[in-house]
Amino acid sequence: MEDLDHPMGFMASSITHPKTIPFAWNLITAGYVEQSIYGVVVSTLSLLFIGKLLEPIWGSREFFKFIFVVNLLTSVCLFITAIAFYYITRLETYLYMPLSGFHGVVSGFLVGVKQIIPDQELPFIKIKTKWLPSITVLLSIAISFWTLEATAYLPTIISGTYISWIYLRYWQRKPETKHRGDLSEDFAFSTFFPEFLRPVIDPIASIFHRMLCGRYDASNDDGYSLENEPLPGSDSIEASRRRERGARALEERLAAERLAAARRELQREAEENV
Repeated sequence: MEDLDHPMGFMASSITHPKTIPFAWNLITAGYVEQSIYGVVVSTLSLLFIGKLLEPIWGSREFFKFIFVVNLLTSVCLFITAIAFYYITRLETYLYMPLSGFHGVVSGFLVGVKQIIPDQELPFIKIKTKWLPSITVLLSIAISFWTLEATAYLPTIISGTYISWIYLRYWQRKPETKHRGDLSEDFAFSTFFPEFLRPVIDPIASIFHRMLCGRYDASNDDGYSLENEPLPGSDSIEASRRRERGARALEERLAAERLAAARRELQREAEENV
């Protein structure tokens, strides 16, 4: 359904102030409605290829839960941000700007890759996967200065990246343990930034850590943690195990692809000989 009152013809499932208040379900559906064919292609390929890496490690239930939670909370953040910018600037553009698309969850997938295989290098460009979320946000900011269309994607990408980090850092249920999240230092918020900025980021991030985590890294005299806190070093061990599983899953996938390519080559040679 199109909004005929606006020349751009916004989709009914996009997040705009006049539509979301009477139709609150837009907060859920907006993330699954793309505004361009390019968005459909990128989102579909990302779901197929990155999802194929994350889903075996997280499990199907946790994988789809991640998509639902990140999509919903990203939409909520966009809605609140649009209203805040309107009251600050009094520009109705922020109320009627269509915000929809799966790219918030795709940005979250990159955060999941950063968590699982942070030191894996991408072929050809030699960039470690732990920098993919940061590079995506920086490129989105840079492109938004050149094209107006990219401005609609920028808030979703930034919100999706941050919400997915919060989910994986504090909320994700681990099937192998009783506690949630990944509190290892290798997945701290400052790891999204260059090394020289981390002394500035860490004190600010610690405030949100205490707010969101609600737990303190205090241990009693017997060496056991209070309030069911994990033992010192256990988060690093679990993070290492998670990275090992991710690297093993990636290696198995690459080996399967190489084997399939070799089989196709042998079949082609056999057909040529015949």
